[in-house]
Amino acid sequence: MTIAAKQKYETVIGLEVHLQLNTATKIFCGCANKFGEAPNTLTCPVCLGLPGSLPVVNAKALEYAMKVGLALNCKVNPFVKFDRKNYFYPDCPKAYQISQFDLPICSNGYLMIETEEGEAKEIRINRAHLEEDAGKLIHDDKNNCSLVDYNRTGTPLMEIVTEPDLRSAQEAYNYLQNLKLTLQYLNVSDCDMEKGSLRCDANISIRPMGAIKLGTKTELKNMNSFKAVKAGLEHEIHRHMAALESGQAIIQETRLWDETRAMTFAMRSKEEAHDYRYFPEPDLVPFMMEGAAIETTRKSLPELPAKKRERLMEQYRVSAYDANILIQDPALADFFEECSKHYKDTKTICNWINGPLMKELNTRKTRLADIGLRPEDFTVLMHKVNEGILSNLAAKDILRFMIDTQRSVDTIIEEKGLAQVSDDSTLEKLVQELIKEHHNIAEQIRNGKESAIGFLVGQAMRKSQGKANPKKIGGLIKKLLT
Repeated sequence: MTIAAKQKYETVIGLEVHLQLNTATKIFCGCANKFGEAPNTLTCPVCLGLPGSLPVVNAKALEYAMKVGLALNCKVNPFVKFDRKNYFYPDCPKAYQISQFDLPICSNGYLMIETEEGEAKEIRINRAHLEEDAGKLIHDDKNNCSLVDYNRTGTPLMEIVTEPDLRSAQEAYNYLQNLKLTLQYLNVSDCDMEKGSLRCDANISIRPMGAIKLGTKTELKNMNSFKAVKAGLEHEIHRHMAALESGQAIIQETRLWDETRAMTFAMRSKEEAHDYRYFPEPDLVPFMMEGAAIETTRKSLPELPAKKRERLMEQYRVSAYDANILIQDPALADFFEECSKHYKDTKTICNWINGPLMKELNTRKTRLADIGLRPEDFTVLMHKVNEGILSNLAAKDILRFMIDTQRSVDTIIEEKGLAQVSDDSTLEKLVQELIKEHHNIAEQIRNGKESAIGFLVGQAMRKSQGKANPKKIGGLIKKLLT
């Protein structure tokens, strides 16, 4: 696709995110809300949809829905009504789904994102409603049959629907990242896409630049990561533009993303909402929530990522880059703030968190909460480096030992003999040895090539097994050779 062709068209994207809420039980019955259990072991007449069974709304799911809506700047509707969505698709063995049609619990909100140009942009939230998840079919090609698992039926979901405000695959990716982070701060879901806790469908269309009327849209499904959403949308943008440039018509349909082949393919023609034949759920009476309950939920909201980012930058004078890393995990941001009580150089704290600590967490594939590291112990390393007792290299080794053994910094220094050597006479003797061993480098330094000093410092660190004080080594080299 040529640049000229891309400039002729505008991309219009809307996203539908299905969020699985982490309540203890399902949304309309007392069955456990768990993942990975043996098929059909978490079921009852309610979630099976058996005649005569009566659903009851899960109060915690209602509270979580209000939290999500308020965090997304939505209006919360105190009048709660559920509807029955007749859903005769192979992926819904119950044959209907309890959802919300004309009166979603939350509506008219927004979430801020950053565009590719670095500008703030408001993405409007059309609605966020509660519903139950459908069952799961497992297709057995070997035995030519399909197996039904009802465990997922009745799992509490929120569907969060944007207005068609997104204009690129990157904007869609940024929106999903911000949304996921906000939801994690609320602690209403684990947001694990591999478990299906967070699923995304994308509606995309292309129209001539400056046009008001939307083009024919396609819905994109089967994307199991934000990276896949971005790749799938980029493919669809290219496909739509190529079709319009060649005079072909875009067919309104649902398409699946094939990650292996990096392309989409048609799944089915797109049905309109009236095909679902919604009607008020006969087994759930509408009810009103008290205004006090909504306000109580509002007051219970934690500090959300955008506000936390602003506060960290203002209160601790950290850079936007460091603040963005810290807010990716609420526990990490809290850890930083605790560290600042024990060590005043917040930039050094950020460097240690973003560098050695994150490396340890990534290597171990674990979270900060699981390694038992206390802020006061972590900052002891920085004090020891600052005082010249430890080199940076030794301090990084000690961090690893601390996590492995849960022992103190002083104990590890004594056991491993990692204290930095700063004695002038010992270091001068080491430098004299290096000058003799590397006389060519020494001559370069004498002739004014100061960049060669770094080589001798590195050799000193290697020879001393990281114990030599690099600053003093550098000073002694200059003293003896310049």
